[in-house]
Amino acid sequence: MLVSTNYAPEHAGIGPYATQIAEHWARAGHETHVLTGMPHYPSWSTDPAYAGVWRRSEEREGVRVHRRRHTVPPRQTAVRRALFEGSILLHALAAPPRTGRPDAVLAQMPSLAGGVVGARLAARWRAPFVPVVQDLMGAAAAQSGIRGGDRAAALAERAESYALRRAALVGVIHETFVEKVRAMGVDPGRIRIVPNWNHIPGPSRPRAESRARLGWRASDTVVLHSGNMGLKQGLEVLVEAARRDPALRVVLMGEGNQRGTLAALASGVPNLEFLPPADDGEFPDILAAADVLAVTQRATVLDMSVPSKLTSYFASGRPVVASVADGGGTAREVLRSGAGVLVPPENPDALVSAVRRIAADPVSADALGAEGPRHVASHLSRDAGLARIDALIEEALGGPHT
Repeated sequence: MLVSTNYAPEHAGIGPYATQIAEHWARAGHETHVLTGMPHYPSWSTDPAYAGVWRRSEEREGVRVHRRRHTVPPRQTAVRRALFEGSILLHALAAPPRTGRPDAVLAQMPSLAGGVVGARLAARWRAPFVPVVQDLMGAAAAQSGIRGGDRAAALAERAESYALRRAALVGVIHETFVEKVRAMGVDPGRIRIVPNWNHIPGPSRPRAESRARLGWRASDTVVLHSGNMGLKQGLEVLVEAARRDPALRVVLMGEGNQRGTLAALASGVPNLEFLPPADDGEFPDILAAADVLAVTQRATVLDMSVPSKLTSYFASGRPVVASVADGGGTAREVLRSGAGVLVPPENPDALVSAVRRIAADPVSADALGAEGPRHVASHLSRDAGLARIDALIEEALGGPHT
């Protein structure tokens, strides 16, 4: 049993990881069930195909998917996020899927509610519970700037601690999460590092062809950010970078609850454009068409999140500029890859300077970007990532730990 609020057809964030885990298990011949919500991410609006649906069970690629309705807040505040989490928790516990006793329950966190649901159902079924921490939501509430964040952080950390202390093993996607998880009362001997993997193919079209289709001239210096437009991303720095250097073409591709705010901020900035999320087939080529891929975070974001977009960025073969806090998990991953450079967060002048330096030397830019696919092949392949998840479950069931 896999518990994950996010699942296919969502194609951004942690949904693809949940989907690939479950389909991997199904292909291996395991009876696989997923307890999930209604598709809503990254737009934070319910997929029209599921409008009005209260509960649904469906078959996807050999996986039995059980969906439960929940609230979807178009804008994030602590209260709205609490209602979102509460609706997931109450509906899932009130109407759990009717399955036999699973051998194990794996939960992706966030959502917080998904972790608590996984822990409660595993206890009910007397099955090992194994959460995989993708984001630390208590730290996220404190560091992301959400309204009411201090109180939300305390409540979120209590919920995280409740779920994690009941786990047979705890997976974390990055080593920077280990100390936070240990501080919640989890024995360090039960924590395993299970990094995310690249879940998209490499680009398939020539860059010039993709740029022409997107309307990007060969002379344009294109800075692309792809993914969720939320509070913790601090995307205002890219708006200001575009404002300060009209020679840049800054592209924000995706959805999120801050998109409207960013669009208003970008009024009168003609060299900044918004694109909707790309289809899976186009996504790798759009990333590869850019000159620079940007990852941004608020200066307060340190040890609560490592953006899932990084694996896709690395696979594209383009250089990354990371406007993030030095020493945090995101900064470490960019440096580890060898495919990007760091600049101070929330500093548009530093970001512009880094982009200009990269654009001024195309040969060096290509060499920098080429480190990304090499890093993916060596450390972030799908097979390796899924094997780590399999090993986590095997150990929770009493198998070997190496």
